[in-house]
Amino acid sequence: MKVVLQAIIGSISIHAIYVVVMMLVGYIKTKNYKPDIENAWGAVENLHNEVEFVSVIPSHFYVLSFLGVSVICGIVILSFEKLMN
Repeated sequence: MKVVLQAIIGSISIHAIYVVVMMLVGYIKTKNYKPDIENAWGAVENLHNEVEFVSVIPSHFYVLSFLGVSVICGIVILSFEKLMN
């Protein structure tokens, strides 16, 4: 039971780190974005008239991702324990 709990905690940690890093990358890209409006009007056909803010990921993907990372963490923990003994 100890290994299962450690694997779940490891999976939660990995997912939390991933979410924080993706938010930081998005924030940095947003802060550093400088549009070139003057030159963009020279090629109007290249300008997009639609904006997408979010790409939708099915909710079952998160459950499968969490379970998969938990299994991988469990295998790593068990392998590490066997190597140390």
